[in-house]
Parts: sequence; C-alpha cells; structure tokens
Amino acid sequence: MTGPDPAAGPAGPTRARAAVDERGSRRNRERPPAPDPLPHPVVDNHCHLDIADAGEGDDWLSTADALAAAAAVGVTRIVQIGCDLPGARWAVEAAAAHDALVAGVALHPNEAPRLAAEGRLEEALAEIEELARTHDKVRAVGETGLDFFRTGEDGRAAQEESFRRHVDLAKRLDKTLVIHDRDAHQAVLDVLDSEGVPERWVMHCFSGDAAFARACLDRGAHLSFAGTVTFKNADALREALVVVPRDRLLVETDAPFLTPTPWRGRPNASYLVPLTVRTMAEVRGDDLEQLCAALDAATEAAFGGSW
Repeated sequence: MTGPDPAAGPAGPTRARAAVDERGSRRNRERPPAPDPLPHPVVDNHCHLDIADAGEGDDWLSTADALAAAAAVGVTRIVQIGCDLPGARWAVEAAAAHDALVAGVALHPNEAPRLAAEGRLEEALAEIEELARTHDKVRAVGETGLDFFRTGEDGRAAQEESFRRHVDLAKRLDKTLVIHDRDAHQAVLDVLDSEGVPERWVMHCFSGDAAFARACLDRGAHLSFAGTVTFKNADALREALVVVPRDRLLVETDAPFLTPTPWRGRPNASYLVPLTVRTMAEVRGDDLEQLCAALDAATEAAFGGSW
C-alpha cells in the first residue's frame, strides 16, 4: 500500500466559503465557462486555492485542476495566499509541490483580534515568521492590514498591532508586503508612514479612488485589481485604474471570491482572470497583449523575480 504522492501538495481545502451571500441569498454554485485565452501570459497575484466554494468537498477545484484550467487561458502562475495558520501552512506545502506557485503567509486582519482574545496572537505571529523565514518559495508576508468593515472598535488595537508586526517582518526578511484594506484607507497609510514601507508592497484588491491610488503610488505601491473593477457600480475604481502606471499594475482573482462580470456571485478561480484583464485594457485604452506583458513583468518586480 502506497501513501499520498508528495508532489500532489496538500490533500484538501482548509476552509469553505459560505453557500449564502452577505444578504442571506443562496448563491449559484455552477462554475462559469472558461473565457478566451489571453495573448500573453499573466499572473494571478492573489488567490486562495485552499478555500472550497460552498463547503462541499466534492465541489473544491483541486490545485492541479485549478492550475491546469488557468494555464489553458494564459494564467500561468499564481501567488497562493494563506491568511490564517492552517492556510499559511497549506500555502507553503502547495508552493513546494507546484512550480507555478509561490506563497504568501500572514494573519488576516480579522484573524488577529480573535487570536488576541484567545491569548494566542504572539504564538501565531511566531509561526508566521518561521514559515516566512525558512521556506524559500514564500515570497510575501500577507495578506495583512486593516479591516474596519468586519472588526469593531474593540478589536482594532490587536488588528493594528498585528499589521505593524507584519510590516516589520516583511522588512526584516525582504519579503513583499501584501495589504488588505477594507474601509480603512487613511488608517493603513498612517501605519505605513509610521513604520516605513518595505522595498516591495502590494495593495491587494485595490478599493479606493484615484486620489487614494496616487497616495499609495507615492509610497511605492503596486496596485492590484480584482473582479470588482468589472462591477457596474465601480466607476471610482475604474477612475483609479486609469492613473496607475503599467509598471505598478497587477491583476488578481482573490478566488473563490469577487468573480468578475458577467459571472458575479458564481465560484471564482484563476482561469477567469482574462475577464478582468480585458476590462482593464478596455477602460485604460491599452492594447491587450501589451497590457498582459506589462502585468506579467510588474508582478515579477512586485514579488522579487521570476519563478
């Protein structure tokens, strides 16, 4: 009797996305069809391959299948983001098993208050540092940051302390800092101005307007756009997209979340990146192939080189 193939990577998901949306409506879980391939490879710079959609194990798109589907449409590499301890461990294992992956490890800002309340934040931060320090395919410390949408006043001190510790870790280990920012634009900038930014940092799933984009760019950021830029109500986000230089522009899925139009609400995966990229090219007035090449090069610059 043989054991599992070490090259296969982690055996299954670490957690599940809820089967209902924030309004309590049951989501359509049918996977969207593959879009037309891109004319030049790009990288999905922020994905959660370990999160199963709707919580049913047989619905989970395995890592090998997710990579194959993405590669078939020109999304040839992925940054797998772990945002709690199980997810960070999973990201490291997956990156070790698959050449197309590198990893980011951190405690999500909504995870930090929970751990602090349990008296486990220091222990968890120590493990994140160990993972980032000892595994060469960990390119990023993230996603970390601030989230004032889900965390109330009582949890924000722990959230900010965790964010500051992650900033310090990224600087000490020369890793890319990946920031989650929800309803906390100025507070994020205040922490970065206080701590000093690392050499490379990414504003994941950028959600601000053109003025906030310029503020981040002035501090050296790469700005990453997800499927939200395709949403009908995202005019301010599209205005921000236009001001970002090509060499600072990235694309992501945040899968299984934030599925681009016309499949909003369905399960997301890296193979749907072409929908977002085509919208980005149209909004910016860019040639599609040239934009893809720029996104590919900018991602390498943001995450410390090729893999």
